[in-house]
Amino acid sequence: MSRTARDKFPNFINGKWVESDRYFENRNPANNALIGTISEAGQAEVDAAVQAARDALNGPWGKMSTAKRSEMMHAVADGIMARFDEFVAAEIADTGKPYSLASHLDIPRGAANFKIFADVVKNVPTESFDMVTPDGGQALNYGVRGPKGVIAVICPWNLPLLLMTWKVGPALACGNTVVVKPSEETPATATLLAEVMNEVGMPPGVYNVVHGFGKDSAGEFLTRNQHVNAITFTGETGTGEAIMAAAAKGVRPVSMELGGKNPGVVFADADFDKAVAGIARAAFDNSGQVCLGTERVYVQRSIFDNFVAALKAKAESFRLGDPLADGTNFGPLVSQEHRRKVLSYYQKAVEEGASVVTGGGIPVLGDALKDGAWVQPTIWTGLPESAAVVREEIFGPCCHIAPFDTEDEVIALANDTPYGLAATVWTSDVGTAHRMGRALNVGICWINSWFLRDLRTAFGGSKHSGIGREGGVHSLEFYTELKNVCVKL
Repeated sequence: MSRTARDKFPNFINGKWVESDRYFENRNPANNALIGTISEAGQAEVDAAVQAARDALNGPWGKMSTAKRSEMMHAVADGIMARFDEFVAAEIADTGKPYSLASHLDIPRGAANFKIFADVVKNVPTESFDMVTPDGGQALNYGVRGPKGVIAVICPWNLPLLLMTWKVGPALACGNTVVVKPSEETPATATLLAEVMNEVGMPPGVYNVVHGFGKDSAGEFLTRNQHVNAITFTGETGTGEAIMAAAAKGVRPVSMELGGKNPGVVFADADFDKAVAGIARAAFDNSGQVCLGTERVYVQRSIFDNFVAALKAKAESFRLGDPLADGTNFGPLVSQEHRRKVLSYYQKAVEEGASVVTGGGIPVLGDALKDGAWVQPTIWTGLPESAAVVREEIFGPCCHIAPFDTEDEVIALANDTPYGLAATVWTSDVGTAHRMGRALNVGICWINSWFLRDLRTAFGGSKHSGIGREGGVHSLEFYTELKNVCVKL
């Protein structure tokens, strides 16, 4: 595959491009134009990728020192940034997100994930203990970390490179090998990363890519392969349940970041303008296609009407248009299929009696974009907590705003969900901030901010939002096996 050819997306197995006899289309969600064809991996291709990953564990990669692996990880990050414009263009074509977002978040963070985990692995100690033995002698116990083996990395479509490298980075840093199954909607940057892997001299079989769907396709074939030693997945909860069922055979570990119905809480004493801007980002960034996004907003009653009006103005100020055009800051949804899902919730909200503050439909754009997967940023009020759009994850640019009176009341409202991924709280009272941080049943709680991530900190969800924690040293718990060595002296 050349640097400029992007009309085909083959599988990448054992350092080589591998076509199959099954293909499906990759389309640009901004205008529905055909980008190219994707080679769908069947059972044979998936099994070959897993075998290549197994073989690489016993080759040069498996014998490589931590320091040398770290150098190679840094080279991968530098290779991404050396081809920055190509990665940005590929991500925009696949997702339709504006250039400002892809260039400032997706690609730089995708590259940084390799460096941060390479450095973490180099600098994390293990424990050691002296002990007295029953016969009066001594023994020394010390921990040794080793790779788990072959890791299946199953990726979402909303932040394709960033969330894929969030898993591939620590997996490789710990000495594992990977088989990546990108979303069928967004194959480009995982494929492009394969070129970088070859350019920096990554041993064949360390990084493999198989394209396809879930059931009866690459995703299912990969998770059921008993030579896969662990599975990491980001996506919706139903798919996570299916992966857990597959992983049960062989008792293989899983790490999952799943769905969310995240609350945003705004107290009357918050910095009003910052809270409005923060909630606008949390609800509408990446067209609402962010697992950490806010679809339920609770605002203290004394500022409720003013807050709704201000957020309405923010929602109506977004500039929808060509993702590559200057000033565009709002893109389409990822696909026509996803647009149908989001629009079905827009209709449900009306049927359930919502007051539509703004949006609720399809924007009118020029002929060049009329076939894209566009929807309007949308705000509702007036629904009960039992309404579908308040209970169920939509994953679109929308939120429901409800008033509250007391801290205890809003804690109960925020926690009344099967999910537990993230929350954002806005207040100027430090006591309120700390109490809310402890009280909300989520994996991450932002106070007076949103999506502010220190990659060294623990990340993951509770309840139906996931299993396990990743980030910094926490990733080592999943991507390594910790062995105790006991030496009698």
